[in-house]
Amino acid sequence: MSDIYESSSDSLDLFSPCLTKVELRLTCKGISDRDALSKPDPCVVLNMQSHGQWMEVDRTEVMRSCVNPNYSKVFTLDFYFEEVQRLRFELFDVNSGYNGLREADFLGSVECTLGQIISQRKLSKALLRPGGTVGKTIITITAEELTGNDDYIELSFSARKLDDKDFFTKSDPFLEIYRLNDDATMQLVYRTETVMNNLNPVWKTFKVSLNSLCNGDHERKLQCTVWDWDSNGKHDYIGEFEATFKEMRGAIDGRQVQWPCLNPKYKVKKKNYKNSGIIILNQCKIIKMHSFLDYIMGGCQIQFTVAVDFTASNGDPRNSCSLHYIHPYQPNEYLKALVAVGEICQDYDSDKMFPAFGFGAQIPPDYKDSYRRKVEQKLRDNNMREVWKGVKTITGHKAKSSTEGGGVERANNLNTFINRFSHSTPLPNFTVALTEACSPPPPATTATPQPAPPLPPLSDTSHPPPLPSSQSPPCFTADQVRGELRKLRPRKAAGPDQISHNFAVNFNEENPECAGIQGVVEAYQACLPKLQLYGPTNIAPIIQKVAKSASQELHTKEAMQYFILLILTDGVITDMADTREAIVQASHLPMSIIIVGIGNADFSDMQMLDGDDGILRSLKGEPVLRDIVQFVPFRNFKHASPAALAKSVLAEVPNQVVDFYNSKGIRPKVPAHFPSSRPFGP
Repeated sequence: MSDIYESSSDSLDLFSPCLTKVELRLTCKGISDRDALSKPDPCVVLNMQSHGQWMEVDRTEVMRSCVNPNYSKVFTLDFYFEEVQRLRFELFDVNSGYNGLREADFLGSVECTLGQIISQRKLSKALLRPGGTVGKTIITITAEELTGNDDYIELSFSARKLDDKDFFTKSDPFLEIYRLNDDATMQLVYRTETVMNNLNPVWKTFKVSLNSLCNGDHERKLQCTVWDWDSNGKHDYIGEFEATFKEMRGAIDGRQVQWPCLNPKYKVKKKNYKNSGIIILNQCKIIKMHSFLDYIMGGCQIQFTVAVDFTASNGDPRNSCSLHYIHPYQPNEYLKALVAVGEICQDYDSDKMFPAFGFGAQIPPDYKDSYRRKVEQKLRDNNMREVWKGVKTITGHKAKSSTEGGGVERANNLNTFINRFSHSTPLPNFTVALTEACSPPPPATTATPQPAPPLPPLSDTSHPPPLPSSQSPPCFTADQVRGELRKLRPRKAAGPDQISHNFAVNFNEENPECAGIQGVVEAYQACLPKLQLYGPTNIAPIIQKVAKSASQELHTKEAMQYFILLILTDGVITDMADTREAIVQASHLPMSIIIVGIGNADFSDMQMLDGDDGILRSLKGEPVLRDIVQFVPFRNFKHASPAALAKSVLAEVPNQVVDFYNSKGIRPKVPAHFPSSRPFGP
């Protein structure tokens, strides 16, 4: 298998430095109304061609009821002079009730190269409609080279006593900030959200790059306009004011900076006109933005974890039609995806030890017996906390919300867990610790030894019974057990007749790490003959496991470990609700999730986990803090090089790393502040 592994060693250097970075801004003119009853809600999706396939890079916001949108979204691209970078801008009319593209109407597209845009600085092209005909819609793309100033400005605006433009309700104001360009044109920099029915709005704090705001020129004129939002797209003008970034800097020390919002028409017509309200800048904060390489060179390690789907839908691994079939000369899709992504990540991990887990299979009995023996040893050591933790883990028990009286029955059910395991000899040492404490010793007998009796029931009192002697271990009451079960939330390991959704591929629960990507490949091949493929496809447990490690890193408040979880699965997951909740919680942690769909299953439902298609929310309605999931079907790269898959799934990781640490205010360490050969634990 080493030949198969080495065949991908010449994969793409994903993070090689580019010549420069450019920002692209978009406007559209003359979008036709497809619906006679309403105006379009346009959105533009930017795609870039890679190895002959179009890959989505980013998309603009949706402009409601607008035929001439001026988008505030800025696309930032790496420009490579030696490459022909083909771009396609796709225009969609998005359903007003849903931000995704599944039900959106495709209006047409424009294709060009990044070099064409840069050479002209502003490129306007007619939209090519479905069917190949040229439409009347014009898309204009403006390019601007980043000057190298990567600082961001955090601004917080509010207003006081704005003019009321509505008859029955108050105005619904929003603020737009435009930058005056060198050619005297105005460029939209940012558009705030709309605050409904409020003449004293407080807009959300937002960030823009210093380059976008004023191109590094602190004296550059900024035109700020306040509008009253209307659902028909014909927003009412409230007023405007001029500012510069130099003026805005006055709010850095916590002081407020104010401007009168003026309506020139009212100023001419009304003698006593003063203003149409006051605009207040409550905060101006300069944020130093560090790059991905700043964190990597500062000692941040990429902790790479693999999770493999071993459900029965993959097919019997002994059958050549199985997705897990090991061909002597050709790697299966699981191995191709694993090696393609893993080889990129391993360069950013100093110890190159990678945890590998499986889910959806029955694991070997000796693995379960090994865990049982560890629990027995904990009992012999009188470590009751770990005993009950092991009981819950092995049995897969979940604490249920029920009346207080049900606690004894549930606790007694746990006491029988030992009888669920098959063993050839009695286990007297395992039961004696509790039987001595909770029941009198059995009478002496000369009969043939019998198997150990079941563990005795627990007391239903709030206090444990008195101990027979000072040497006896304590007896747990129902209240104590319930308390332990509420506090302990270990992962579920497979007991007899149960399926494991979180087992070490090397069957070493204490140390699931494998030496290098080759070690993961070998552990995967070795475990296949020992597993019984089963189901269902649950991935929430493995996400929660990696998230637990990432949460520990979060407490250090240092940029030393960032976690990437690669999940390889052949079908749609069955614990979607739990998975959504796990992803939402993981979005607060230094963690990214890559899901690669193996085989030819219908993965349409999996797209919802990728934040590119709207905002992912838990069932409780909590949104993800940031987009951390990237999903791709492997079949899209079946005939492409391994580098194409790696580039697609890992392209967002550098920005995700930077966005997380910058949002937490965590700076990269300088090389002199960390040891060159630091050990990294699991």
